[in-house]
This record gives sequence, structure tokens and C-alpha cells, in this order.
Amino acid sequence: MSSAELPRAFIPLSIAVLTVSDTRVLADDKSGDTLAARLSQAGHRLADRDIVPDEIVSIRERVEGWIRDPAIDVIITTGGTGFTGRDVTPEAIEPLFEKRMDGFSAVFHRISYDKIGTSTLQSRATAGVAGATYIFVLPGSPGACKDAWDGILASQLDYRHRPCNFVEIMPRLDEHLRRGAAATL
Repeated sequence: MSSAELPRAFIPLSIAVLTVSDTRVLADDKSGDTLAARLSQAGHRLADRDIVPDEIVSIRERVEGWIRDPAIDVIITTGGTGFTGRDVTPEAIEPLFEKRMDGFSAVFHRISYDKIGTSTLQSRATAGVAGATYIFVLPGSPGACKDAWDGILASQLDYRHRPCNFVEIMPRLDEHLRRGAAATL
């Protein structure tokens, strides 16, 4: 058996969950509950959880704080990805991305299409990397959170997943920042 075929040990990640809503509180936050339960059942740690209103400044401040926290590996948001005037989560978070993850949106919509058909077009789900932290921006429905976790995140946030996964490249996410710092010395 080659070293590439040896079994890998699970590496738990620290994941923060942010619900974006003008109306939800923790007691009735079904989407946040869905994500917290799934990530915990998978063996990851819920690093933090919060709810903020559908306001660019509130969303961005919370996410930026988590990006700066070296104990947080992944941020998952739920809510605010539609087209109404209050749906501003992509506008709040996408400017923070150092790298966009266009494939996430494509795969999410493919999975969603199988469940809800063309209604998937009403979501602006997105993802990217900022400050060596993965950020996933999901719609606000529990079904969309289940689809994203079960269809994408459960495997990509599992170091044992082959042929590749997000966990194995985490130590290299900030290479460009470290290279730039070394050049200025």
C-alpha cells in the first residue's frame, strides 16, 4: 500500500456559524441549528455562533472578527443570499475574499437544482478564503443548509476525503501573505 493509500485520521476543525436575519433569535434559528448539529455530529467543534441583522456593517464586522481569530478555521453564514432589498450577505462578505471559490456556487446550485429545480436561481450562495479562513455563504433555509453540508462541506472539511479536500491545503492558505512579508525583510 502506498503512503497515498494509507488511512488518514480525522482532523476536527473549529467552525463558526453566523445567521443573518432581522427576525431570528437563537431559540428559533433552525438553519443555524442545522449547521451546528451537522458539524458537531461530523466531529468538528462549534467555535462560535451568532445572529446579526441584515446589515452590511454588522455582517462584515462579525465575519472580520472571526477571520482575525486564529482559533477559527471555517465560517459558515446562513441567510441574506436572495434578491430582496435586505439580502446583503454576499455584498458584505465577498469584498473580504482574497480568493473566490466559484466551484462552490456551481456545485451548490447543481445539488439544489435536484431538490428544488429552477428555484435555486434565487440564491447567491458563494464562498471564498480570507485570512487563511474558509468562508461559505449559504441561503437561510434549513434545506439549503442541509444540502450544502451533506453534499459539499461534510466531505471537503474531512481530511480523510479522497482524492483531495480543503483540510489538507489549510497550512498553505496564507502562503501569499507569508511570501509578501518575507520579501519586505
